Amino acid sequence: MIRRLPVLPVLLLALAFVATPTWARADANAGAAATPAQTLQQLSNQLNAVKAALSNTPQDKLDNATLNDLRARAMQVQSGAQQVVDGLAPQMATLQAQLTVLGPAPAKGASSEAPEVAAQRRQLDKAQTNLNAQIVQAKSLGLDALQLMEQISGLLSDQFQARLAERTDTPLGHAFWVDQVRSLPNDMPRLQRFAASWAQGLNDAWQPPNRTPLLLCVAAAVLLLAGGRRGLQHLWQFIATRWLPDGHLRRSAMAAVMALSTTLVIGLAAKLVHLGINWNDTLDTDLDQLATSTMRVVIISSLMAGLGSALLSAKRASWRLPPLSDITAQRLRSHPWLLGGVALLTGLTEHIVRSIGSSLPATVLLHALLALLISGLVGSALLRLRHARHEADEAKAGRVRRPLWVGALGFAAALGVVVCWLSVCTGFIALGFFVAIQMLWTGLVVASLYLLLLLVRDLFETLLSPQSRSSQHLQASFDISSETLQQASTVLTGVTRVLLTLVALAMVLARFDAGPAELAQRTSQLFSGLKLGQLPISPGTIMGAISVFVLGLVALRALKNWLRDQLLPTTSMDAGMRNSVVTLLGYLGGVFVFALALAAANVSLQSIAWIASALSVGIGFGLQQIVSNFISGLILLVERPVKVGDWVSLSSDVEGDIRRINVRATEIQLGDRSTVIVPNSQLITQNVRNVTHSSAQGRVRIMLPMPLDTDADRARQLMMEVLKAHTSTLENPPPVVRLDNINASSMTFSITSYVRSPRDVAAVKSDMLFEILARLRTENLPLSTPTSMVVRNLGPLGEDSPAAPSSG
Repeated sequence: MIRRLPVLPVLLLALAFVATPTWARADANAGAAATPAQTLQQLSNQLNAVKAALSNTPQDKLDNATLNDLRARAMQVQSGAQQVVDGLAPQMATLQAQLTVLGPAPAKGASSEAPEVAAQRRQLDKAQTNLNAQIVQAKSLGLDALQLMEQISGLLSDQFQARLAERTDTPLGHAFWVDQVRSLPNDMPRLQRFAASWAQGLNDAWQPPNRTPLLLCVAAAVLLLAGGRRGLQHLWQFIATRWLPDGHLRRSAMAAVMALSTTLVIGLAAKLVHLGINWNDTLDTDLDQLATSTMRVVIISSLMAGLGSALLSAKRASWRLPPLSDITAQRLRSHPWLLGGVALLTGLTEHIVRSIGSSLPATVLLHALLALLISGLVGSALLRLRHARHEADEAKAGRVRRPLWVGALGFAAALGVVVCWLSVCTGFIALGFFVAIQMLWTGLVVASLYLLLLLVRDLFETLLSPQSRSSQHLQASFDISSETLQQASTVLTGVTRVLLTLVALAMVLARFDAGPAELAQRTSQLFSGLKLGQLPISPGTIMGAISVFVLGLVALRALKNWLRDQLLPTTSMDAGMRNSVVTLLGYLGGVFVFALALAAANVSLQSIAWIASALSVGIGFGLQQIVSNFISGLILLVERPVKVGDWVSLSSDVEGDIRRINVRATEIQLGDRSTVIVPNSQLITQNVRNVTHSSAQGRVRIMLPMPLDTDADRARQLMMEVLKAHTSTLENPPPVVRLDNINASSMTFSITSYVRSPRDVAAVKSDMLFEILARLRTENLPLSTPTSMVVRNLGPLGEDSPAAPSSG
C-alpha cells in the first residue's frame, strides 16, 4: 500500500499544522477571541467525542484509518491543552508578582490593612484561584488525552502485530487456490460494477460539453510528457552555467533537478488528465476520491523513478553522484522506472481493492503477487549489481570502494528479499507484503536522504567558500574572516545533515503506524515493583539507560571525529592544542553521557552519593595510582608542559616523540619506532627535558681536529660552504664555524648549524661529515692523527732486547 507523500510536502504540512493554534482547529466557529474557559470546554467536548467513538464503534470497524483519525484528534486536544497552560502561565506569574508586592496578609491580632489594599488582595486571590483551577483543568485534560493516545496506539500496535502474524494457506498448496475459485464469482460482479462506473464517467467526459476540455488536457499532458522533462533540464543547465560556479554544486543540483523535473512533469500530466475527465464534475464522489488518491501514488512513483535515474545518470557519468562504475549504471538504468511502475501498480491495486471491497482470498492473492514482484525486482537489481562488479574486476576497471552503510543496506535488501519469498511460500503473506512495501519506501527515503546530504554539503561549501561572491560580500559587510566562514560552513552542514537524518529515520519508522516516540514503549511491567535499595528496577528504564549511554557515546565519537577532522583543522590551533581540545571534550562528554544514562535509569542523587562513597573507599585502598595518573593527565592537557608532537627526554633514558596523551598514560615513540607507555604521574613529578617546548629547531654540532700547519682560513671557508649548501640548514640563526681550541699538536674547529627539527640532527650531521671529509681530501687538507712513540731498551752490546712499545 503506497500512500506516502514526499518528504518536502509532509514537512510543509507539519509546519502548517504546528503553526495553527490547536483550539482554533478544534472548532473553527469559536473565533479568535475565545476565552480559556471556552477553549477548555471545546477541547473537553472533542475529547469526549473521541472517547465515545472509540467505545461505541465495534472492534471489527476500528481499522487503521479510523484509529489514526481518532489518535490525531486526541493529539489535537493534548496540544491545545498544553497551549492553554502555556498561555495562562504568564498571567499566573503576573498575579503572583502583584501579591508579592502587597506582602503577606496581616496575622490575627495585628492591625488591619487599608480597605483598598484588602479589596485588591481579595480580588487578586480570587483571580489566582480561578486561574489555578483553569490550569489544573487544562493539565488534567492533557493527561486524559495523552492516556487516550496511548490506548489508541496500543490498539494500533495490536492490530499491526495481528496482521503480520496472520497466516493463510500457502500458495503452494491446493487449498489456497480452491478459496480463490470459490471467491471468484463474488468478486467478478464487484469488479464489473467498478469498471462500469468508470466507463460511465469516461463516457460522460467524452460528451460534447466536456469533450473539448478533455482533448485539450490530454494533449497538454502528452506534450508535457514528451518534452517537459528535457526542457526543464536544459533550462537548468543554462541557469547553472551562467550563475553557478564550477564545482560539486552543479552536479548535485543537476541530480535534484532531474528528480524533481520527472516528478513535476508526470504529476502535472496526471493532474491535467484528471482535470479533463472531471471538467464539469462528471465523476461521482467515490471516483473523484479514487482519482485524487491515484495522483498521489503517481507522484510517489514518478519521484522514485526520477530519483533513481538521476543518481545512476547512465548517459552522463560526470553527473553521477554515487561511486558507481559505468557498467553498473548501465545494468541498473531500467530498474528505477520498473520499481516506480511497480509502486504505481501496487497503489492502484490497493485503491481498487478497497473501493470494490474485494474478498479476503482475492486480496491475499494480489498481495502475494505484488510481494513477489517487488522482491523479485529488488533481487534482480542486487544480482545485476553483483555481476557488474565482477565484470569491472575482469575488465580491470578497478572496483569502486563502497562505504560501510552501502554494504549494510545491500545486505538488508537481500535479507528482505529472502524473508519476503519465505513468508509468501509459508503462508505469511501479510508479512511478506509488508516487507516488500517497506523495501520500496526505505529505498526511496534513503535515496532522497543521500541526494539531500550531498546537496546541502555542496550548497554550504559554495556559498561560504572564500572565493564565492556571497562569501566576499559577507566578509566585506560584517568583517568576517574566511576561517570563520569555513567553520560556519562545517557547522551548518553537520547540523543540517543530522536534522535530515532524523527526519528520514522518522519517515522510515512511520511505516509501522507509529511515531518514533511511540516505538519506545515499555515492553513489560513484570518487574515494576522491584527495587535495588531506593533505585526502581524495570526493563524499560534499563533499556532506556543503555540506549542513552550507547547513543551518547556514538554521538560523542562522531562529534570528536568531526572536530578533529573538519572543524579544528580550519582554525589556527597547532596539532597539540587540537588534540588536547578533542581529548578534554571526550572526558567531559563521557561524564555528561554517563550522567544522562544515570538520569535515564532514574538514579537519584542519594544513590549517586552512595556509589561515590563506595568508590572513595576503594580509591583510598587501591586506586591511588590510577587517580594520580588521571589527575596528572588532566594537568598535562590543561597546562600543556608537554603536548602531542613534542620530543621529550626522561630521566629513565626514554627519549622520543609524544604520540598520544591518554587518561592514565602517555605514549612515547622512540627512535626505533617502538612505543613506551609512561604513566602520566612521571611526567608531572619527574624531570622532563622537552626539546621542542620553546623552539622546534635542532642544532647540529661537530668538533673537527686538524694539524697546526693547516690553512685555517681555507678550512673554515670549505666548512662554511658545506653548511650553507645543505638544504636543511636554516638561514636564521646562521651557521657558524669557530676555532674552538689549539694545543701543542692540533687545532679544533667547532661547527654549528641549525635545522628545522631536532629529529633531523642525526641525519644532517652525517651528511655534513661525509661532505666535509670529501672536500678536505680534495683540497689536501688532512685531519690530525694521534702521535705514536716507540721506546726500545738496548742491551750491553748494542743489540735490541725485546720491549713492549708504548704510545705517548
